[in-house]
Amino acid sequence: MRPVREPRVKPTPIRDLRPTQMTVGMREVSAKRERWQSERDGKGEVFLGRHMIPVVLGPKQRAYIIDHHHLTRALHDEGVEDVLVSVVSDLSHLTKDAFWVVLDNRNWMHPFDEAGQRRRYEDIPKSVQDLADDPYRSLAGALRRAGGYAKDTVPFSEFLWADFLRRRIKSSALAKNFETCLAQACEIAKTSEASYLPGWCGPTD
Repeated sequence: MRPVREPRVKPTPIRDLRPTQMTVGMREVSAKRERWQSERDGKGEVFLGRHMIPVVLGPKQRAYIIDHHHLTRALHDEGVEDVLVSVVSDLSHLTKDAFWVVLDNRNWMHPFDEAGQRRRYEDIPKSVQDLADDPYRSLAGALRRAGGYAKDTVPFSEFLWADFLRRRIKSSALAKNFETCLAQACEIAKTSEASYLPGWCGPTD
């Protein structure tokens, strides 16, 4: 049974939204900032209406983002104060510990840092402005747009690809030349080593 998303007509301050992951790809955030800059003057309100932020209500009625972290961070960095949200589930009656366990088991959170290491729930930032940069998440996003793999409904699929690439491309190389590493990632993505990943579209016998 799919959860019913309840739109909130009243705008919600971005500063009140809580992340459910620890990182974003800042290159991805920059791309979304550019998209907003091209839309805001003429179609800003329409754009925000088409991109409601899905949230889960937690203890104390706090709204926790379960998708669109990059967009939310981009809008925050652009000075946007309020967004529209859609409530996927109301878990506000749960204790804090039970709430995080439910989010974890429903794949509504991703408690991994920029090194790909799992952290405690308590380490997740309380604001989108405190999300750390994971360059491999940016590489995974660029790889998908380059046709390296297909968009998939598996939760946090881009982070799975980011972790795959993190183990095969050196961080020093990624920092030095992103485009060269993207070309390398396109080749790696076709191999059978990546066949377990969501959206894999490499050659098969």
